[in-house]
Amino acid sequence: MAKKVLLITGDAAESLEVLYPYQRLREEGYDVHVAGPSRKKLNFVVHDFVDGYDTFTEKPGYTWPADFAFVEVRPENYVALVLPGGRAPEYLRNNPVVQRIVRHFFAAEKPVAQICHGPLVSAAAGVLNGRRTAAYPAIAPDVRAAGATWVDGEAVVDGTLVSARGWVDHPAWMREFVQVLRAKAPA
Repeated sequence: MAKKVLLITGDAAESLEVLYPYQRLREEGYDVHVAGPSRKKLNFVVHDFVDGYDTFTEKPGYTWPADFAFVEVRPENYVALVLPGGRAPEYLRNNPVVQRIVRHFFAAEKPVAQICHGPLVSAAAGVLNGRRTAAYPAIAPDVRAAGATWVDGEAVVDGTLVSARGWVDHPAWMREFVQVLRAKAPA
């Protein structure tokens, strides 16, 4: 039976930041489960950079079904966690069940991959203090307020935590995460 990886997300998650790790980890032989606020079709977005804009733009992206609702997740059944970005982390971070799940992975020193705005979730769970993490540059103040050091890097490894700034960092981010995952919980 394949080892399981949990991916926590919701509406307005960045399409690439959900689907790339989902497919890459399945390619490695892991069974990846998507958990959302409820069992429903999640609506993702595409963030892009357009000349003349001071920040990224947002367009409708892919849809994807959540395998489980957060309340159904038993984190002890998973070997790793993925926290994609987009706008979903802005509201998911306030969910006490999500915070409990995230704390489980950090306390058990299981591999965690977070990207873009994903660190907002781990910050709200209170697990970033004293750590180093990449994140989308606009949330560097949030990372620092959580007691972490923000690093402007494409693949920042801090123990079992692997982080990146955004979807342009995917190759380096997943390369490092897969190495950590293989060492801690080979497929």
